[in-house]
Amino acid sequence: MDTARNSFGAEEERMSERSSSRTAAAIADIQLAEAGKRRVQWAAREMPVLRQIQERFAHERPLAALRIGACLHVTAETANLAIALQAGGAEVHLCASNPLSTQDDVAAALVAEYGVSVYAVKGEDDATYYAHINAVLDAAPQVTLDDGADLVATLHSKRREALATVIGGTEETTTGVIRLRALAAAGALAYPIIAVNDADTKHLFDNRYGTGQSTLDGIIRATNVLLAGKVLVVCGYGWCGRGVAARGRGLGARVVVTEVDPLRALEALMDGFEVRPLVEAAPIGDVFVTVTGDKHVIDKAAIEAMKDGAVLANSGHFNHEINLPTLAAMAKPPRKVRPFVEEYHLNDGRRLYLLAEGRLVNLGAAEGHPASVMDMSFANQALAVEYLVQADPCPAPSVLPVPRAIDQAVARLKLEAMGVSIDRLTQEQDRYLHSWDSGT
Repeated sequence: MDTARNSFGAEEERMSERSSSRTAAAIADIQLAEAGKRRVQWAAREMPVLRQIQERFAHERPLAALRIGACLHVTAETANLAIALQAGGAEVHLCASNPLSTQDDVAAALVAEYGVSVYAVKGEDDATYYAHINAVLDAAPQVTLDDGADLVATLHSKRREALATVIGGTEETTTGVIRLRALAAAGALAYPIIAVNDADTKHLFDNRYGTGQSTLDGIIRATNVLLAGKVLVVCGYGWCGRGVAARGRGLGARVVVTEVDPLRALEALMDGFEVRPLVEAAPIGDVFVTVTGDKHVIDKAAIEAMKDGAVLANSGHFNHEINLPTLAAMAKPPRKVRPFVEEYHLNDGRRLYLLAEGRLVNLGAAEGHPASVMDMSFANQALAVEYLVQADPCPAPSVLPVPRAIDQAVARLKLEAMGVSIDRLTQEQDRYLHSWDSGT
């Protein structure tokens, strides 16, 4: 713990002196704060890049007096991002981006120990979820941090008066970026938002390695199923699907991939996976995972073809990927058989098992991505916020890429933290790569 404790240093002590009574909050239990602080510090040990950014922020204060409204998974890793932003001078208001992803002890620690305004309770209903989003918007944020675009969607629809103070934002995940691009295409996006998800140091690592490991972690924690010898059906072969498929194969599963994109299907095939339409994979699958970002991927036809005992899990952002209304209509009322496992007894006698209510299984039934991979994702978030604040002139309303310099800086810092050195181009090599007249 010494490494984590030293990483906070004087800044942690300063924030810990803030009284929770002066911090707006809606959390489960403030008494969980000490346990949450230990969890936050444990995660900090695996987040050296964010720690370096935090230390610089504490010295330079580039976010002084900035109000940040964040709708993110309230986990130990997110807590370290909030602490880094506060070290830079920001006032952080945080709500959950998924009703099941909140770690209640971390929420308590953020309020009691670090003075962050948090509105998040694990298992909150939809009405409470949106009440918490509105509580963040009540703070009149100048920069938004979103994971799935629910905060931005609410801001652009029901809370347009709050747009007046916003100068920019960031988006963490694939689903959110898709929604934002649709908003921009409709000419309705009111301010610039950086697509953090699209940074190489985010999606190549967070989506692939983070989602791959944490999804199977959630499935195994919820079911205690042995994946070796099972047929694992992975719906979608984007970066998240690649990660789930690779980790499933590593655990001994026979992996079948389903896709609608011919290029991704071809890639999955050449990566050594079996590729089939979902209706053909349904009768042989033991465990199904959706990671597409689309709606009703597992629908009636697939449900009708599944064998007795099949397990259904989703690792896409929203609980739309499995057609839950159709599943419910085909079965008796579900019964809970284990934490985060519901048994659906179908009318024809088969039993299917839904994990984490069809929500993100890696956060609903486990702890989400390991801190080491979130280190890069949240380093991008912190540096993107700094970029937006310092941009002159302010970018026009659009979905922006993470500046290449930020992406590469994060990669360099991560390599350094891992003790890895790489080569650098010589002047001759650099000139060659920027020339046109050197040929055969």
